[in-house]
Amino acid sequence: MRRNYGETWVYESIIGAVPGIDISERAAVLIQFVVFETAVLLLAWYYGLWTAAVAGTAAVAVAAVGSVGMLRISTLVRSVATPEPYRRLLFGSSIEVVLSVFAFVALVTHLFVFDPRTGGTLLSSLFGPDPPVLAVYLTLLVLWDLCYRIGTGWWASVVALWRSLRYRFDAETALRLRRADAETLGFGFLQLLLIPFVLDQPVLLVAVVGHVLAVTVVAGLSIIVLTVREPESDYWDFIRLN
Repeated sequence: MRRNYGETWVYESIIGAVPGIDISERAAVLIQFVVFETAVLLLAWYYGLWTAAVAGTAAVAVAAVGSVGMLRISTLVRSVATPEPYRRLLFGSSIEVVLSVFAFVALVTHLFVFDPRTGGTLLSSLFGPDPPVLAVYLTLLVLWDLCYRIGTGWWASVVALWRSLRYRFDAETALRLRRADAETLGFGFLQLLLIPFVLDQPVLLVAVVGHVLAVTVVAGLSIIVLTVREPESDYWDFIRLN
């Protein structure tokens, strides 16, 4: 899985930069899922944390599908000629990492500071009153993985709307970019699978639902603008005929 660095997401760069390893995209995602899920199940078995294992499995699955979505988006974008500023913003700016760091720090602050002060029980409900160190470590690792993909999805939607407003594309290019935006929408909807685990956490519930709604609006607007501004689209044919 080789890419021109500078036009890759950090996730792609890490995999492609490992010396002596050249694996397919499917294999990379499969390894990611198997490693994390195996760790979740082993710790659940060792500590008897099967309730936490259900939430962990959901988070690992969402992150893995997010990886698939990232790879599909990058493949679609690279399959057509797009403006260099757009590709640089999307892949080379690393702003998705910055957004992910903000999201992860906010999440950790909520779990270890805000939630305990307000009588919250998320960690204790998952791990009991004395959480095992290894279980908490794995949880934070999985949550970072999830935050990174959520940050990437948000950045992809924002850059997509900017691209659709800034540039016009031919029919084939617009079609591929709409598919890329649809992938971003799909991953946003997938995050709704996390809702059952935060129903009793108002802050986290609002954060998840708010994020999904924001991505839906921004990516949806990008798709609409792409269609309306496409010179050869059915929309313009309809306007000319009427």
